[in-house]
Amino acid sequence: MIVSVLKIGSEWMNGRPYRAGRALGVVMVAVSALLITACGREDAPSTAAKAEPGKVSAEPQRPGDPRAGYEALVNRTVLTCGVPYSAYRKSLGDPDPGPAPPGRRGRNAELPYGVSAFEAGSGVALVASNCLSCHAAPLNGEIVVGLGNELLDFTRDPLVAAEGAGAYVRDATERAEWRKWADRIAAVAPYAMTDTLGVNPASNLTLALLAHRDPETLGWSESPLLEPPPESPLPVSVPPLWNLGKKHALFYNASGRGDHVGHMLLASTLCTDSLEEAETIEAWLLDVRAFLSSLEPPEYPFDIDEALVEEGERLFAERCKRCHGAYGERPSYPNQLVALDKIQTDPALAEAAYRDQDRFIDWLDRSFLGTRSRVTPALGYIAPPLDGVWATAPYLHNGSVPTIAALLDSGSRPTYWRFGSDPPDFDPVGLGWDYREVPYGKDGAMSWDERERIYDTSRPGYGNQGHGFGDKFTAGERAALVEYLKTL
Repeated sequence: MIVSVLKIGSEWMNGRPYRAGRALGVVMVAVSALLITACGREDAPSTAAKAEPGKVSAEPQRPGDPRAGYEALVNRTVLTCGVPYSAYRKSLGDPDPGPAPPGRRGRNAELPYGVSAFEAGSGVALVASNCLSCHAAPLNGEIVVGLGNELLDFTRDPLVAAEGAGAYVRDATERAEWRKWADRIAAVAPYAMTDTLGVNPASNLTLALLAHRDPETLGWSESPLLEPPPESPLPVSVPPLWNLGKKHALFYNASGRGDHVGHMLLASTLCTDSLEEAETIEAWLLDVRAFLSSLEPPEYPFDIDEALVEEGERLFAERCKRCHGAYGERPSYPNQLVALDKIQTDPALAEAAYRDQDRFIDWLDRSFLGTRSRVTPALGYIAPPLDGVWATAPYLHNGSVPTIAALLDSGSRPTYWRFGSDPPDFDPVGLGWDYREVPYGKDGAMSWDERERIYDTSRPGYGNQGHGFGDKFTAGERAALVEYLKTL
């Protein structure tokens, strides 16, 4: 049985057919920013701190107001530049904004949930992408805050759409605001384009932005001050934010140590040009983190085989608990960083952070953004909390495995695959996305549209190997595990 439970709320969010609106989502990274990086000065030997695999210890986090955090999350944006509101509305006409989480107010109530309106210092009303553009998605007819949007399209050049938006700008003050936004997009667009629909370029885009920033003043430089990252982003999947409060470190390689809000603030670096702006944003991000730490995952909405659940819970406790923790009345989260030679998943993301990007760690060490936070990469990946895991397909850090059933049986994972429909349906048997295998990779595609839709696991960084622990189970035991995971 295949159930259609996830539908994109608006054409803007899916990037089809309106490309200009999609440009906002392409270039403005959401709060979690997925900075899987490391950094060091060009003129001095690297002193970048590196981590060893093993247990990640908890560190103190600053308090905030969860209620104020929710209001900020659904209405505010960490970006202080954007496209003029008048141009945005002219380019879109008068569309239906689609479904939205409760609490959207003012102009935001008339806009898609992934963008927010605000007033610039010049008095111009602007629209920019907000955290929800990547960190909320429709599920079972409702927008679920904290669910990663795995269907965004980052395959097209955002500069084309950004420049196109300028055709709707006439007023001189508005044009200056649009020009600032479009110039920033032009600077980082080559680093924000993936070759596959659905994967996210956030880590690479964050590094490209840091390369243009003075670490001490946050001032913007038209030319890079550091060597930028490669122009081909390594793919990342968007993790669920309802597990933020259970994590001792952020990002897939657990490199985000110390204060979480300092890492969240990196999402503002497209536009934030001063320490004063950064401090203002930081103040309300404290509330956002407090809300996210209180957020619960959605409950599984379909039937569950309780007899299988009991067997699956026993198997999980015996063979999965050490890395992924315990659930139920006494939950525990080990925060276990697993070495590459043990997990054996695609190493490219962790290796790039550990070996090639020390200059960016140094940038953070010298910056206000690193006052309470630090980047400490390791040659491994963190075993994440599994609350709500049933809703978070595709799986692994690069989104290379479409279902949990395939995750637990490495021999069944497709080498080349694409979603079974657009948007894809939810598969309650395999527990993930309905997909279909294709007999060729990207090089065999007959059109650019087909090419972008094929997930090709033979490409660098896109591998679906590793995490073979489920191979030790029988088919019946895997089915029981799948059933138990529905209850988390």
